[in-house]
Amino acid sequence: MQKKTYEVEVGGKVLTAEFNDLVPKANGSVMLRYGETVVLVTAVMSEKSVSLPYFPLSVEFEEKFYAAGAILGSRFVRREGRPSDEAILSARIVDRTIRPLFAQHLRQEVQVVVTVLAIGDEDPDILGVIGASLALGVSDIPWDGPVGVARIGRRRSDGAPLVNPPYSERGDERNDVELLACGKDGTINMIETAAFEVSEATIVALLEEARTVHATLEAWQKQIIAERGVSKRATTAPSILPALSELFTSEFHTRLHEALFSGTPGKQHLYAVKEAFLAATTANLPDVPPSVAADFFEGKIDELIHYGAVVEGRRPDGRGLDEVRSLYTQAGGISPVLHGSGIFYRGETHIFSALTLGGPDAAQLVDTMEERAVKKRFMHHYNFPPFSVGEVGRVGGQNRRMVGHGALAEKALVPVIPPVEQFPYTIRLVSETLSSNGSSSMGSVCASSLALMDGGVPITRAVAGIASGVMFHEGKYALLTDIQGPEDEFGDMDFKVAGTSEGVTAIQMDVKVGGIPVAVLGEALEKARAARHTILGAMEKAIAAPRAHISPRAPEIVTLTILPEQIGLVIGGGGKTINGIKADTGVDEITIEENGQVFITGKGGTASAAALRITTLTKRYEIGERVEATITRLAPFGAFAKLDAYNEGLIHISEIANVRIETVEGLLTVGEVLPVVVSKVEDGKIGLSIKQADPDFYTRRTGNM
Repeated sequence: MQKKTYEVEVGGKVLTAEFNDLVPKANGSVMLRYGETVVLVTAVMSEKSVSLPYFPLSVEFEEKFYAAGAILGSRFVRREGRPSDEAILSARIVDRTIRPLFAQHLRQEVQVVVTVLAIGDEDPDILGVIGASLALGVSDIPWDGPVGVARIGRRRSDGAPLVNPPYSERGDERNDVELLACGKDGTINMIETAAFEVSEATIVALLEEARTVHATLEAWQKQIIAERGVSKRATTAPSILPALSELFTSEFHTRLHEALFSGTPGKQHLYAVKEAFLAATTANLPDVPPSVAADFFEGKIDELIHYGAVVEGRRPDGRGLDEVRSLYTQAGGISPVLHGSGIFYRGETHIFSALTLGGPDAAQLVDTMEERAVKKRFMHHYNFPPFSVGEVGRVGGQNRRMVGHGALAEKALVPVIPPVEQFPYTIRLVSETLSSNGSSSMGSVCASSLALMDGGVPITRAVAGIASGVMFHEGKYALLTDIQGPEDEFGDMDFKVAGTSEGVTAIQMDVKVGGIPVAVLGEALEKARAARHTILGAMEKAIAAPRAHISPRAPEIVTLTILPEQIGLVIGGGGKTINGIKADTGVDEITIEENGQVFITGKGGTASAAALRITTLTKRYEIGERVEATITRLAPFGAFAKLDAYNEGLIHISEIANVRIETVEGLLTVGEVLPVVVSKVEDGKIGLSIKQADPDFYTRRTGNM
């Protein structure tokens, strides 16, 4: 094998790039090592162009079970199947980082494949970005890299920033924010952030920290590319025929400008102008392919919308640059069958979210290359049916966009979800996009927050989200709050920020330009904060706080704690005891954790009944405790008495009277109930005393003084 390695220190650890001849047929490939995590990244470009109206880039993130050093999968299938949600999200991170740096007129297919060969304590998603940057950089594929990437955490204990923290140093209990940012030349072009209500200033500070890491990685990559890179394939943007430009200027420029800034939401009115332009092109310039004319027209929309925002301060729907569209909020009111629901309108973006509550056993069991047998008790799922944009298409299933938007909203809501000790339910939210015209993911955050409060989930605060955009034109820019329609399609940035009244909980950003300066992002964060407070005010009018009680249709969960050594007692041999409790009470599920926590889920009072049975079964009697006992049988040395359904004690003959007696015959009767005091607890045996509970018992029974 021929190979050469290059090293750089990042975050206190050595990152190694190895170039070898393992994948000689790819246009570019590299193997990256960071700690014990190893990924292989390849980049391939097709020879021929395809007839598509967009640049055909695909990014695949391949998680391999062997990478974890374990035989994973199911009992019957040990082969990797469809990608996990984590793999999809990692692929999206790579895609959103590298896509803006391709010439968008390219029509040759490009595929980047990230294969995780081994996974240690370092997350492979960062290596996927660096690997894609290097594989593309040394190849003949035209691409305007390299890029840098950094995951920056902030330690809860002392607020110190952590660069690329390993899995063992990540997590809610260790960090109050985790920011993943990619970019080049000092700008940022991709952000993923999960935070626990941190300030906008904190986000900006972490972005600055990320930029420092980017600079190191970019300089390192440029040295490698200078040494190993090959000449790029020539790429030429299609030339614009003067006749086509003249036709547009003379007949359609004014018409498109008027339609674009008519104040009409959506894009249907623009399609009418486009169809007229294409028809005129066919009639007057028959040699111009329709695809060329269509691309030209889209480019003119792009030019006009940028000019309108930056120079004229105008938006297509007539709003001010910082103005949020009309809002409508509703909590509940759909059906009592639902455990909670929320409806949120922001302009033509309409979201319906439904809440379902279940017991601990309803939690999702996550078993992947990265996580083994982890229980996930809070889930948010996002759906985007074709009718939401007035189209006909496949219904059902999911795609990468749905997974990404669902994960973003879930990330935004996690910080306000009550801990399991306070609210032991499994929580599932489903957001249905019923109409889409800009940032349905942030609409899902708002509708889901309403559904949680309607369902009586004691969240700490409501969460709302907004998408901001930016338009660059001739060295100037304009920030737009609540982007929609053409602004979303033709704008330079989609900057989604979610949070509460106290701070930011999630951010996702992707761009269509090379990158955004951090100073501009700082301004956008402040505008997003103001818009978020406007939306939270509208949501508060629908429901100001979580309802006092959960839905009567939701299951009841009773929580209790037993001693770990009592778990076997509750389960019984072969599960006989616990199954008997389930059968007798009709409870749905009984979940027992290793620490002795017991969660009992049922409806109609069944959970309380089962809890009483378990409490009685595991009750530990204390010396001196006064109880009622039922005599069950007599013996020469005393009597046995039942304390409850599971516990029995012995009343020794010496504990009946304050004088010596020879027999219990005539003093006690089977079936009678007497007050007693627990006199001894030893090795599971309970001693009871009548004379301590009732010193005059013997005198009353015999008449002897």
